[in-house]
Amino acid sequence: MSTLNADPQELAKFGELAHRWWDPEGEFRPLHQINPLRLDWIDRLAPVAGRQVLDVGCGGGILAESMARRGAARVLGIDLSVKPLKVAQLHAMEAGLPNLRYREVAVEALAAEQPGSFDTVTCMEMLEHVPDPASVIMACARLARPGGHVFFSTLNRNPKAWLMAIVGAEYVLKLLPKGTHEYQRFIRPSELSRWAREAALDPQGFAGLGYNPLTQRYSLHQDTSVNYLLHCKVPG
Repeated sequence: MSTLNADPQELAKFGELAHRWWDPEGEFRPLHQINPLRLDWIDRLAPVAGRQVLDVGCGGGILAESMARRGAARVLGIDLSVKPLKVAQLHAMEAGLPNLRYREVAVEALAAEQPGSFDTVTCMEMLEHVPDPASVIMACARLARPGGHVFFSTLNRNPKAWLMAIVGAEYVLKLLPKGTHEYQRFIRPSELSRWAREAALDPQGFAGLGYNPLTQRYSLHQDTSVNYLLHCKVPG
C-alpha cells in the first residue's frame, strides 16, 4: 500500500483557514497580492490562452481561476486538502468558468493516469509543505507534454529567509498566520534545480519575489534569497 506524499498536519492547517481563502484582506492576503505578478510572469513565458493547464496544490483556486480567466482552454486544479478544494469549486461555479475544474488527487497519481497531458504545469508555494518535494517535481515533469512548461515557487533556506519569511512575515508584520512555514522545509535554488534536472526538466531561469513593508507592495526581481520562482521546459 502506497502512502500519500502529504503531511496531515499541513492539510489540516490550510483546511481550517479554507473559508477565508477568497477574503483579500484575510490570512491569504499575500496570495491575492502576489497572484497578478505570478500570473503575468507565467503568461509571458508560456502564454496560457488556449492551453491545457494544471495547477498542483491549488488550494482555494486563486491562481487556477486567474489562469482560466486569462483564456486557458482547460485548467485543472488539484489538491489533497478537501476544504480549500470545496471553496475553490464553489467560487468557480459562482464565477461561471466552464474551463475550470478541480480534483482531490495526488500529483503522483495523476501523473500515472494522465502523463504528458498538459502544456503548462504550475506548482506554487507547495513544495515546502510536502515530505518529498522531489517526488512532486518528478510528477509535474511527467504531466507536462514534450515542449511544455513547468513552474515552481518556494522559499530559499538561509538565515535571511528565516528572518524575513518566518520572523518578519508571521510574527512582526503578521502577513501570514503563525506556523505557516517550517524553516527546515525551505529549499535552496541549487536543490530545486538539481531535482528538476533529475526529473528530466531543463531549468530556464529564476525570478525573485520581494516585499516592501513601507509601500506594502510585492515585486519580481533578480534576488532569489527569500521567495523565488523557477521556470523549466520539458525537452522535446
